[in-house]
Amino acid sequence: MKRKLIAAIGIAGMMVSIAACGGKDNGSSGGGADAKELTVWLTVDAQNNWPNLVKAADAAVQKAHPGIKIKHEYYGWPDKNTKLDAVLATDKAPDVVEMGNTEMLSYMVKGAFAPVDASKFTNSSAWLDGLKASVTYQGKTYGVPYYAGGRVANWRKDLFASVGVKTAPTTYAELTAALDKVQKKEGNKFSAWYQPTRDWYAAMSFVYDAGGSIATESGGQWKGNLSSPESIKGLTEFKNVIDKYMHGDKTKDESDRYIVYGQGKSGMIFGAAWEGATAADPKNDKTGKLKDNLENFVMPGPSGKNMPVFLGGSDLAIPVKSKAQGVAAEWINAFTGPSGQKGLMAKGNLPNNKTDLATLKNDPATAVPATAAESNWFVPMAPGWGQVEKAQVLQTMLQNIGTGKETVEAAAKEADAAIDKVINTK
Repeated sequence: MKRKLIAAIGIAGMMVSIAACGGKDNGSSGGGADAKELTVWLTVDAQNNWPNLVKAADAAVQKAHPGIKIKHEYYGWPDKNTKLDAVLATDKAPDVVEMGNTEMLSYMVKGAFAPVDASKFTNSSAWLDGLKASVTYQGKTYGVPYYAGGRVANWRKDLFASVGVKTAPTTYAELTAALDKVQKKEGNKFSAWYQPTRDWYAAMSFVYDAGGSIATESGGQWKGNLSSPESIKGLTEFKNVIDKYMHGDKTKDESDRYIVYGQGKSGMIFGAAWEGATAADPKNDKTGKLKDNLENFVMPGPSGKNMPVFLGGSDLAIPVKSKAQGVAAEWINAFTGPSGQKGLMAKGNLPNNKTDLATLKNDPATAVPATAAESNWFVPMAPGWGQVEKAQVLQTMLQNIGTGKETVEAAAKEADAAIDKVINTK
């Protein structure tokens, strides 16, 4: 999964020193505590944005293991897994590999990663729920959360002020009342809320807010749950948003949402925290007004609580074929520990744990994404979930609902049937 930094935060970077890892009681259940070489695969995000954190983790491990050689390889998101799949079939597996959190499941199901002892990693008891879920399969932990990126609402203050709304909404009723005013003023060629129909991350936030879910597990078996009364309630409200406020192409996903927003064709979006700032970048802002007029706020849910959001992010895992699992665990602990998290937060990322997240809530510059991330959800950790995603079951359902091709009930029932066919298949 490709992610971008939360550019809206814009905190200056800092050099960070990470305390040396002590001893050899690390988090891996395998051997390799005395390995002489370590190979770490990361994405280019680390290479380009926080190389000092990588160097600090290296220094910590080298202090504990004098003479060890640490090799780094960096990959773009589209290329990494192709390379990883090829190398895992050989004896040349890396010792540490960065994974998008939605990528973890299929590898855990296949037994590609070594289990780790979560208690050996700093702040593991406070890992964010959605991130903890991404490294957990059948009661075992197979990775360590690295950092996260949340979702927030973002709107044009100038546009809403023009209809008398001068403060960000804190309730869903306040939000929809404000949207109604903007929609009436701008007319039906304008999207008061540009919400791409196929954006399943947003749609499932409505589902979870209503008490529903994508699927449920009982006795080791998973079953689609989108046609439950609670899920139907959430999907129905999502359709209401599409019908009332979304006047763009109702067959599109969210990939170019920030571009549409930058074109001045909408008053609000609900998406990744970096999208508003990216829309306001001069190369994307076709209105010339967005830089000083965009505001992030915590998305209120119809339930009366903050809308639960999907947490994207990265995890670090140790391939089961690694010959240096012990040292690999030490490197991960150094890289993702308190000082590492401090450095990642300074670069605009959300931390992997609730303790550090609480510190961001106290800073006006980071309070919105940090508060929004407190309520979060993650995909079903079922063996066949990857096949559900590959088949785009949720996107198809949402497009059929949004375009009016099917009723909410019929589309949800079909989606459950499609999910049930594959979700328990390894």
